[in-house]
Amino acid sequence: MLFDMGQLPADIRYKILTATVTPRPIAWVTTRSRDGGANAAPFSFFNVLGHEPPTVVLGLLRHPDKGLKDTAQNIVETREFVVHLVPHRMAEAMNATAVDAPAGVDETEIAGLETFPSQMVSPPLIRGCPVAFECRSLSVQETGPRQIAVIGEVVCAHVAEQFVIDAKRGHIDTIGLDLIARMHGSGWYASPRDLFQLVRPPPME
Repeated sequence: MLFDMGQLPADIRYKILTATVTPRPIAWVTTRSRDGGANAAPFSFFNVLGHEPPTVVLGLLRHPDKGLKDTAQNIVETREFVVHLVPHRMAEAMNATAVDAPAGVDETEIAGLETFPSQMVSPPLIRGCPVAFECRSLSVQETGPRQIAVIGEVVCAHVAEQFVIDAKRGHIDTIGLDLIARMHGSGWYASPRDLFQLVRPPPME
């Protein structure tokens, strides 16, 4: 079936995209406002873009009534954010920070999370996350009346020691991280199971 995206209501476009582009990694993002207030929220419109420089992208949607949400507003104003990757054991806490809270509310407190200072940016790190990327935005692009795309440079990466197999070679115990990903519909997630491996074809002569 052909779906002409330009002719569909926004909610149907959203359902088609989120039901098919799966699994999506989750960016559990912390930011700070200009007055220093902390904020945390998860986003699944997220991925890595490249490594020279190391870059990630966030797709951030506007609230239909309130405009830019705290995460987007803080990134626009301060240009700093931290992306955490979510282990299965912290799924409930991540979900708690997805609450539609009033501006200025620190979702890490709602979720009972402990935070500690980052090394190179102002937003805090969430204790217990096995991976975190401290980022500075390179570009904020308005891609529509209700959404922006943020491209951020990863200025430093934190990986919990127990998952680093060989630091010099950049080898990480990916399976051991036990990271969850976003799936389809309301509240569906996936964890790493049923993996398979393919050998990349050799270069053609």
